[in-house]
Amino acid sequence: TNQQDKYTLYKLIKMKITQCLHTAILITDLAKSEQFYSGVLGLEKIERNLKYPGLWYQVGNYQIHLMVDPKFQPKLSNSEKWGRNPHIAFSVTDLNQAIIRLQSANFPMQMSESRPALFTRDPDGNIIEINQI
Repeated sequence: TNQQDKYTLYKLIKMKITQCLHTAILITDLAKSEQFYSGVLGLEKIERNLKYPGLWYQVGNYQIHLMVDPKFQPKLSNSEKWGRNPHIAFSVTDLNQAIIRLQSANFPMQMSESRPALFTRDPDGNIIEINQI
């Protein structure tokens, strides 16, 4: 059948993914998100020449794309273990400094039970992991 031919064809054609380029994160308030991602996390903002509202950040060879969606509402599948929800993870050189910055800015935190890491939430409730490796 035609469906079996399509299945066989895609198995025969090789595709190699060479790198992960960016993560898009939906937000509702550009100013609050910029204060968190630029001010609290200290990410490097980069130029973006697009008409819809958002912010781009460069982290090494990777980018974070914040895109405004006024109707966005994050959903937690597991409210007790934030790391078991969709999230993005960043590494830091000193987790204690990250803890102090987040505490001083009044952002919630949940510590990992298995490694030197924490989970926090951005102003829209998106989960962010901060890991010391």
